Amino acid sequence: MRVVLAEDQTLLREGLIRLLESHGFEVVAAAEDAESLAQALADPQTADVALLDVRLPPTGTDEGLRAAVDLRRRRPGFPVLVLSQYVERIYARELLADGEGGVGYLLKERVGDVREFVEALRRVAGGGTVLDPEVVAAVMARQQPVERLTPREREVLALMAEGRSNAAIAAGLVVTEKAVAKHTNNIFAKLDLPPAPDDNRRVLAVLAWLGL
Repeated sequence: MRVVLAEDQTLLREGLIRLLESHGFEVVAAAEDAESLAQALADPQTADVALLDVRLPPTGTDEGLRAAVDLRRRRPGFPVLVLSQYVERIYARELLADGEGGVGYLLKERVGDVREFVEALRRVAGGGTVLDPEVVAAVMARQQPVERLTPREREVLALMAEGRSNAAIAAGLVVTEKAVAKHTNNIFAKLDLPPAPDDNRRVLAVLAWLGL
């Protein structure tokens, strides 16, 4: 799997390259600022997924995020996993705003859990949606338009937001996959999501949960 990487911190960038390559990824470009990232993404056909830091030189604000949004505007659904130092809910909203899958938002500290990090990147590359657990917690702490959901349904939706499959949700909540399927169907119905492929409805459910 081919990856375009953007990270301005040299040690972290080099560490990510080694980590990714040791797990079967091919890093086709490793950018350190917005200009080199733009060059690397000029032809997204050369890569299968982009792994981008939110903040890049020259301003160190949101160049990576802007690049991600622009890339997905040019090529809808192109898989992008964004890394951030802090929980910034608006960034997650902007990434998800197009309603497509293949997008993720993780805190940099998650890289330390190599298995979870690699799994998240693969889920995003495969068209899934991944939100950092701390982003999920921040959203749960706010008043959201999901009052019709039961506490258990909110638990299921929170795990859906992290990109978990029905099997993983069932294992985490110690219930059957059949029970999870029932909860997800209830979530879709209560959020007034029309019939559609389950992957699309999962994204729409997360968008509704984020208040988009």
